Order: sequence, then structure tokens, then C-alpha cells
Amino acid sequence: MTVTLRRATRDDVPRILKMLTDDPLGKTRETTSGPIEDSYWRAFDACERDTHSEMLMAERDGAVIGCLQLTLIPGCSRKGATRAQIESVRIAGPHRGKGHGAAMIRAALARAKEKGAVFAQLTSDVRRNDARRFYEKLGFAASHVGFKLDL
Repeated sequence: MTVTLRRATRDDVPRILKMLTDDPLGKTRETTSGPIEDSYWRAFDACERDTHSEMLMAERDGAVIGCLQLTLIPGCSRKGATRAQIESVRIAGPHRGKGHGAAMIRAALARAKEKGAVFAQLTSDVRRNDARRFYEKLGFAASHVGFKLDL
């Protein structure tokens, strides 16, 4: 199954938001009623300016099927390793359960490796049991405990 990744454009922001809100947790975190809030446009523009971060759209046969954010994080630990952080992973509703998500993640991992990353990390809300199983099937290990703090 061929899934290609391309950098998102401002025209993709409405699609990204639709995918982010298309689940029970996303509906509580995002705002999509009415015009798109300025905070989303500012966030997208900041990501565009960041040379280590990409908002990516997954396509298959010319149709957008998903999105994710890939960020490369250089660091001194692990002998100066660059890590890939994967966030905001979503597959559009009609494309779920067909292997597209796995293909999208594999394409993102290949992209990260090409850019010098030596390992990838991601987080998933503990309430997302299906997501946890999905990532484990792809070889990710729940090796660390994550912490978050709202600021």
C-alpha cells in the first residue's frame, strides 16, 4: 500500500482540524465551530517557520487520508542522537482500519531516518487503548512514563 507524505499548506488547516476533532478526545480539545481561530493559524505558521518540524499530509491515490506532525529534536543524550517526535496522528474516518495508518507511520519513520533521526518517540493518551495497540504492532514499546503539565 503506497501512502505518500507531503508538507501541509495553509489550505490543509481545515482538513487537519476536522481530523483532530473526529474522535471523542479531540472533540473536547479543539474548537471547530465557526471560523478557524487565530491560534490555529499562528500555530501552523510557527510550524512552517521551524526548520525541525513539519506538518505532514498523508495521501493515497491523490486523496488526503491522514495527517501528523514530525519534529526532529537534536540533543546531547544518546551520544548526540537526533530523535523524531511524532504528534497529532490522525487518519480520516473513512480510511481507518485499512492499513493506511501503519503505512503513514512507516513513511514518517523513513522520512525521519533520512533526516538523521536515530529513534522515534510519541505519546498517546492513556485512554486511547486502540492507539496503544496500533503503535505496539508497529514496534513501538511503552518503555517510558510520560508526564504533562498544563502551563
